Amino acid sequence: MSILPFLSKQTSERKQILSAIHKIIVAGDKNAKAEIGTMMGKEMILYKTSEVFKYGLSSVKSHMSLHAMPIYGSGKLHSKYAKLLNQAKLQKGCINFKNSEEMPLDIVRQLIDDCAKVDLVAIREGIKNNPEQKYF
Repeated sequence: MSILPFLSKQTSERKQILSAIHKIIVAGDKNAKAEIGTMMGKEMILYKTSEVFKYGLSSVKSHMSLHAMPIYGSGKLHSKYAKLLNQAKLQKGCINFKNSEEMPLDIVRQLIDDCAKVDLVAIREGIKNNPEQKYF
């Protein structure tokens, strides 16, 4: 399955917000390539840079989720977006939300702009060479 059929099978409200977030990710992080895949047993849009998972966008029965690996590894980013997205449920690396009110697109744009600056490939290589080094 490709991105369009994945989005097309969503309810109209979910299709709108997921499509908007997808466009923000693609425009805001030029290195992230989108594909449909499975993560945590769920079909979703996966965004990778050089085969390294960076973002995921999913829709399950009770909510939608934006997975963002840079916030998983950065206490600073996590703290910032926990405050800005206070109506959504922010976990370690994912943000669960039920509607567009919980996930304002202007904040999503800021999040992707911040996350796009994080080079997970370089961090992965650095960890291999120096596991004690802090990267965030």
